[in-house]
Amino acid sequence: MEQKDVTLLAGELRLCRVDAVEDGEALRVEVEGRMPLAVYHVDGEFYVTDDTCSHGNASLSEGTVENGQVECPWHVGRFCLKTGSALTFPAVTPIRAYRTIVKDGAVFIHPEDSSS
Repeated sequence: MEQKDVTLLAGELRLCRVDAVEDGEALRVEVEGRMPLAVYHVDGEFYVTDDTCSHGNASLSEGTVENGQVECPWHVGRFCLKTGSALTFPAVTPIRAYRTIVKDGAVFIHPEDSSS
């Protein structure tokens, strides 16, 4: 599923409503002028990373999400959702992970503020 209702409010980018992402799943979010993002919902927490795998350009929102990690659907490289660190070969280059804010029933990031 892809989300396109993105809004910039007071320097925060509103990506989606929290109910748009099922627990254990990911949502691809298109942001005009930026690379796509992925919003993950894991055990009640939300994480946001760049959606494109650093190894093979696959959409990470189509990968498997478990144990705080996402597995690339193409080559099974894994990334930490919190830091973006590449955890398993063939992925060796980290992806960008963003500090995520949940408020008023929505998921936000500061576009230039990342945790990686």
